[in-house]
Amino acid sequence: MTDTAKQARHDTKGLPAAATTVDLVDLGTAHIRTAMVDAAGTPTSPRRVLDQAGRAGVRTAGSLAATVEDLAAPRAVWLMLPAGAASGQVVDDLTGLLDPGDLVADGGNSDWRQARPRSSQLAARGIGFLDVGVSGGVEGWRHGYGITVGGAETDFERLQPVLTALAAPAAVARVGGTGAGHFAKAVHNGVEYGLMQAYAEGFALLSAHDNLDALAAMQVWQSGCAVRSFLLEQIAAALAENPALEDIGTAVADSGMGRWTAEEAIHLGVATPVLTAALHARFASQDMSQLASRLLVAARSQIGGHNTHG
Repeated sequence: MTDTAKQARHDTKGLPAAATTVDLVDLGTAHIRTAMVDAAGTPTSPRRVLDQAGRAGVRTAGSLAATVEDLAAPRAVWLMLPAGAASGQVVDDLTGLLDPGDLVADGGNSDWRQARPRSSQLAARGIGFLDVGVSGGVEGWRHGYGITVGGAETDFERLQPVLTALAAPAAVARVGGTGAGHFAKAVHNGVEYGLMQAYAEGFALLSAHDNLDALAAMQVWQSGCAVRSFLLEQIAAALAENPALEDIGTAVADSGMGRWTAEEAIHLGVATPVLTAALHARFASQDMSQLASRLLVAARSQIGGHNTHG
């Protein structure tokens, strides 16, 4: 069952006391819950955020109907749900529960191509819709998120105080019409794939060299070189905790956003070789059967009599 939380906004962090009340519908995204509570002025940690709900002015409910009934109109509902059927079902449910003048903001990693039909579905009942790309990882609740928003200007302005409270400085913007917010997030993730792949390949090459401390080199990169970044900071931290990468798997997951980015690049005819190669590197890591490689070994044996075991 989804958790729902009513967040009463306060003015302790520059947020107007009259700002829109937000209903958060999520499946365990503790870091965004924590950010919403912190924006109201109550220090929390992800594990304690619901325990401190009463002290922070947050109430929980066990169903959409209960929380919609609890909120005064005009309502704003923020979704943090998995892409696809889960978020689609909740939008369907909200279409029947909300009233004209209410607003739905989808802050999950949804396919931007679903934004327009969902917006149209809600608009038929006079309900607004924003697609909100949220970046920043599990530490975003501490440092602020990067937020890209798609939808009508009036809907964005209505939710802007909440978005500003969640965002890092100068890190929230309406980037276009419906679908633009999630598309910007998808491309962001595609770029992230490319950057992480480059760092990983650099680490592998450093590690293959005799008498070279790869971690020390990457820490120098992060401390003062042109390739420093938040991603490299996190990579160096992971290596510092586990230099030998013991008990770490080799299958690198992809969330789907990299695929959607590659599909749109093909559709638009935009060359994205780095982003696409990084995505395919993840596919290769997920292929436990290694059928293509095994076929090549077999073919070399058939063609040239080469050894199939080494």
